[in-house]
Amino acid sequence: MKKGILLIFFFSCFFTIAQITESAMPRIDKKNDRYALMVDDEPFLILGAQANNSSAWPSVLPKVWSAMEKLDANTLEIPIYWEQFEPSPGAYDYSVVDEIIEQARQHDLKLVLLWFATWKNGSNHYMPSWMKLQPQKYPNMIGKDGKAIDSPSPHAQATLDADKKAFVAFMKHLKEFDKAHTVIIVQVQNEPGTWGSVRDYSPVAQRLFEQPVPKAALKPMDVKSGGQGNWSEVFGKNADEYFHVWHVASYIGEVAAAGKEMYPIPLMVNAAVRDPIDAGWPPKYQVGGPNDNVFELWKAAAPAIDILAPDIYTTDTEKYLKLIELYSRNDNPLLIPETHWRSPFPRFFYAALGNGAIGYAPFGLDDKRVRFGADGNRLTDEDMYVPTARNFELFRPMQREIAKLNLDGKIKTAVQLEPIDKDTDRGSPWDREDYITDTTLTFRGWDIDVAFGTFDRLARTEHQPEHPDGRILVAELEKGTFLITGFHSRVMVRPTGQKADNHWNYLVVEEGHYEEGAFVVDRILNGDQTDFGLRFNLPKVLRVKLYERQ
Repeated sequence: MKKGILLIFFFSCFFTIAQITESAMPRIDKKNDRYALMVDDEPFLILGAQANNSSAWPSVLPKVWSAMEKLDANTLEIPIYWEQFEPSPGAYDYSVVDEIIEQARQHDLKLVLLWFATWKNGSNHYMPSWMKLQPQKYPNMIGKDGKAIDSPSPHAQATLDADKKAFVAFMKHLKEFDKAHTVIIVQVQNEPGTWGSVRDYSPVAQRLFEQPVPKAALKPMDVKSGGQGNWSEVFGKNADEYFHVWHVASYIGEVAAAGKEMYPIPLMVNAAVRDPIDAGWPPKYQVGGPNDNVFELWKAAAPAIDILAPDIYTTDTEKYLKLIELYSRNDNPLLIPETHWRSPFPRFFYAALGNGAIGYAPFGLDDKRVRFGADGNRLTDEDMYVPTARNFELFRPMQREIAKLNLDGKIKTAVQLEPIDKDTDRGSPWDREDYITDTTLTFRGWDIDVAFGTFDRLARTEHQPEHPDGRILVAELEKGTFLITGFHSRVMVRPTGQKADNHWNYLVVEEGHYEEGAFVVDRILNGDQTDFGLRFNLPKVLRVKLYERQ
């Protein structure tokens, strides 16, 4: 009898430990055309950074963790190299994957692992050596001039089979090794597609091009059921691009589906985006990846991919904001997995949140040795890390609350678009005609007027930031109660609609921070801190309750 009791006790302890160590599977949830990345069954906002391409080696990892600490990030995006993972056919080396996961746990970080395999920025340079030495079996594309292109052919069945087999082994190992779900997303390939040629012109590809377009490719491009013929006959001037996109996406879709069947974690593919305003024609841009003009083809060819994500490096504000808009769709969660880290680009983190983003990550902040300023001088830690850390330090304690508010559609944001004038006019805070407004965010019964820059009471100070880096986020907690945070901006509040002429005031303005999901009040603001608007010359978090005086 005692032996039975001991056995029951043993198994009870075993299952209790299992429940503690194995967390809920990460997933993507959708609510009213908004998305959330669910981690441990709660909305999670990726405050991330992507490591340099050659930083996923144990000897280099200390520099990566140091950079992540300086950024106050909660998620690291880091490559897994096919050439390291499968050094000989069918022999898999899990040591680097395991080391990255174990060290990430020690540093309290989540992971997005990037499968650098058939494609990495349009090339196959991360393919294992034993495959590179067999170009006939694992061929590259052929250009229109008959010359080889430095890009893998999506029509090579042997390459697809090898990639799929390795990816399944990788996903199977993740399932078995990562019971705590430190890895929350896997990226399948990296910036797939081709530079220098719109498609493959090899004999194999040409035969496929001259065959009838698959029915599955007709519907997403709004070709009627009667549309029959080969790619040129059906798609005309777009035929070459659509053909290549379909086959790249189908290839990656097959790899992704095989991996997801083994381990159904969220999967993503990133795009080397084309110009969103003046795209031109390929090969002006990389062809084959999930560009904005071929979203429907990608969704149809690769349904196992959960996120099509833009890598945004444009320095043009209008184009940056347009890309955010294009990739924030009711059929696609917005995630920016690569972008600039230099000021003033971190302000676009706010713009992304205003479009429902589940995450944001600048690239390459772990290698200061190669980072120099425009003047040729080496950048300091403050130059490199502070622009991003200013956002992450503010948001990390409340990232789950922000993610939930975004899922509920409660957040609106604004960012500074152009350099502001050094306007020193002063006026009454109660007369809208007398104070500066650059943009307005509208909520139920209230308008939030926003002005960008640094302020002394109602006036912009004489010395303004060199770059336009103003940003503001307003979340409606309930009607008349708002969470407001920002940097280099000032807000003024006023009632709208039938109550536009009513007298109003702040019921209470609380400055504070979040701890374990709860807002903690540090102090109550009043007097000079509220009478001339709410100023964000430095980042802070405010909870603001308004009332109308009868």
